[in-house]
Amino acid sequence: MLSVNAGGQIPQSHELEFRVRYTETDAQGRVHHSNYANYFEMGRTELVRSSGISYRDIEAAGVMLVVTDLKCEFFKGAQYDDLLKMRTTVLRARGVRIVNCYEIFLNDELIVRGETTVAAVDSNGKVVRLPDFLKMK
Repeated sequence: MLSVNAGGQIPQSHELEFRVRYTETDAQGRVHHSNYANYFEMGRTELVRSSGISYRDIEAAGVMLVVTDLKCEFFKGAQYDDLLKMRTTVLRARGVRIVNCYEIFLNDELIVRGETTVAAVDSNGKVVRLPDFLKMK
């Protein structure tokens, strides 16, 4: 059995700061839109890690979390070396799916909002129920 934080659950929300790397920018000097999917994955991973477990632990237990839906709204661009803050929030986690919301801020201004749905599958790709510690109470 995997160990989780004292509350026995993944936290509902987590914040992370990171800098835009040069390689993430396009010819206009802005973060290329494709990088936001990677940022969202970073947010999901760190939200889980903040409970004391990792995606690697979850996968070793036979559960894979695969993205089934991704949405993204852009309000303003970010540039190389900008310090961004991302808040990842679990909106729903029950059955076989987890829905997360992502808000990315530059100097306290919301510049991107996104949402992903991940589904739990086994190593053969068969849908399985979420482990209890991943469900919302």
